[in-house]
Amino acid sequence: MEDSVKKVSVKIGNDELVFETGKICKQANGAVYAHYAGSAVIATVCCGDAPTEPLDYVPLSVEYNEKYYAAGKIPGGFLKRESRPKDKEILVSRLIDRPMRPLFDIAFGREIQVVPTVVSSDQINTPDIIAINASSAAVTISDIPFGGPIAAVRVALVDGKNVINPSFQQIEQSTLDIVVAGTRDGITMVEGGAKEVPEQAMLDAIAEAQVVITKICDAQIELQKICGKAKLPVFVDKTDYSFLDPIREYAKPLVQQSFFAKSKVARHDAVAAVKKQTAEKFADVLEEKDPHGTHLSAMFDDLEYVLLRDSILTRGVRVDGRTPEEIRPITCETGVLARTHGSALFTRGETQSLGVTTLGTASDEQLTDNIDGDKTTSSFMLHYNFPPYSVGETGKLTTGRREIGHGHLAQRALEYVIPSKEKFPYTIRVVSEILESNGSSSQASVCSGCLSLMDAGVPIKKMVAGVAMGLITADSTYSKYVILSDILGEEDHLGDMDFKVAGTEDGITAFQMDIKIAGVSQEIMTKALQQAKRGRLHILGIMKQCISKPKDDISEYAPKILTTKVAADKIGAVIGTGGKTIKAIAQSTGAEVNIDEDGTVTIYGKNNASAKQALEMVHSIVEEPEVGKVYQGTVKRIMDFGAFIEILPGKEGLCHISKLARNRVNNVSDVLSVGQVVPVVLTEIDRAGRLNLSYIDAIDPKKTGK
Repeated sequence: MEDSVKKVSVKIGNDELVFETGKICKQANGAVYAHYAGSAVIATVCCGDAPTEPLDYVPLSVEYNEKYYAAGKIPGGFLKRESRPKDKEILVSRLIDRPMRPLFDIAFGREIQVVPTVVSSDQINTPDIIAINASSAAVTISDIPFGGPIAAVRVALVDGKNVINPSFQQIEQSTLDIVVAGTRDGITMVEGGAKEVPEQAMLDAIAEAQVVITKICDAQIELQKICGKAKLPVFVDKTDYSFLDPIREYAKPLVQQSFFAKSKVARHDAVAAVKKQTAEKFADVLEEKDPHGTHLSAMFDDLEYVLLRDSILTRGVRVDGRTPEEIRPITCETGVLARTHGSALFTRGETQSLGVTTLGTASDEQLTDNIDGDKTTSSFMLHYNFPPYSVGETGKLTTGRREIGHGHLAQRALEYVIPSKEKFPYTIRVVSEILESNGSSSQASVCSGCLSLMDAGVPIKKMVAGVAMGLITADSTYSKYVILSDILGEEDHLGDMDFKVAGTEDGITAFQMDIKIAGVSQEIMTKALQQAKRGRLHILGIMKQCISKPKDDISEYAPKILTTKVAADKIGAVIGTGGKTIKAIAQSTGAEVNIDEDGTVTIYGKNNASAKQALEMVHSIVEEPEVGKVYQGTVKRIMDFGAFIEILPGKEGLCHISKLARNRVNNVSDVLSVGQVVPVVLTEIDRAGRLNLSYIDAIDPKKTGK
């Protein structure tokens, strides 16, 4: 067995990243067991037995999964086994898919499935990076054609220094946390968040990552040389396409006239009309050579690809008539929904996002259970919805991987500016409803989300905006290239880069880049970041014209949250025996009352009145009796010599019969009855701590000034 096990390793930081194969999962096309310190991942890849019909995409699926046993844990909930993928697993699956997908050959034509499984977690080192590298290694040594390998590292900026593959603790302390993936030739994907870092800090982190990525790629190539399988053949298309030459010559000038229109719908309709006209003119040829219209459609796609790129590279004109750096017209509006806590409508060209903010209580926090550590709660959430009507289509209203990924990116962009719970003790949920889409809807979500937060009165630190950048290159040497600001859907689909940058006026808060070519140079990335900053500042300027600072007050329809602090020795009094006192406050006021171990009392009222009433009741419990103060007391017991009256919860005083009136009183019951609420004055606290009271009517007004 040991003779068949092959392994290579590469040192990263203080530990070795080890790739092993030949021991487990031998029926897969490729399998690698990768481990780094105490964390380990099994990555497998399999493909279909034979090519399917010709496809215009790579049928790749990545299913990253984490086993709770990896961290010595049992899943929470009713079912004690792993079930549907968690958001984190979906996000990591996307991290693996995005840098690998462009490197598979479409002509291979077979379904491909990559399954990285986390089987050991030391809860110190992040397993997602191991999974990306293990997945690439499994494909590299397999018989599946692949243009890799790719490798990935995480970079965190801690105390002004970049740390490669930081621990969970270092990530918590960092001001920059990004995942960088690429080949030996260059970076192909970057994703992460930051706390207003400058553009140069991002570039420096990526440059350091490339050095380590190259080392990891070299290790995979070494493993392939030792035990790699011969690659399967790709489908060779022997179709004679010469029949398309006259059709292309006829259609090209017509497409060129129709393709350049400001509106997405106008462009679509115009090109569709040309396609129909062309199909009718060459009906006889197409009926014989292309009865299903597959080749004709592919030809039109190629024409659009060439025309879009050629126009940008040679004339600097985009399909909607804009210059490369020009941002589409933007409109902003807040307070668009009457009964929500905060709302905003952000429209940029043909992309529109309705942002809605809802304020909740501590009971609305999101509980997360994973293998990284203990269960955690989150008081800020952003959810993104992309209904089919936003692009004029029909379909199911579902939350897929795209929705989760886009929502996570927008949440990361805004997370840094959300106030602390001490300053703003609300649970905050932002929802972005994409009403129209042509160009980055995730960055529109950042903008609408920021505006809706301000409309809701959330005291965010600074305003945040985002912009999507694109790239058109002339050739693989980048002898000529154009960077595009605020890209359209067509420019994303037909271009070489999708590069999203979000942040404040002072720095970046979220970053995502996907490259469809071998990699981009440092020069291109530097220029793209500089151009993105100019675009971001432009968008922020327009947003500020709509609303320049958060509202001073939250909505009247939002729950009211009040906080106070009580002494440690008073916590028990607020809670009461078996929680009796705190439950009574909640029942009588309709407010939710929570108290922490340090004595912090948080009150969640349905409205301002209920919250204030509960706060007053808490204060009355912990309040110390004050001589000379008038209290509304409740008569608890009547004795021959007077009455015991509760002036504060659990604090009773004696009102002697002689203190019930200015005139002589023969029987206490002639003046008071049990349960009666009466005004009394605390006249004395004796040496034994006993409270002596006087009925307010028994006091000489001349002495009190009343």
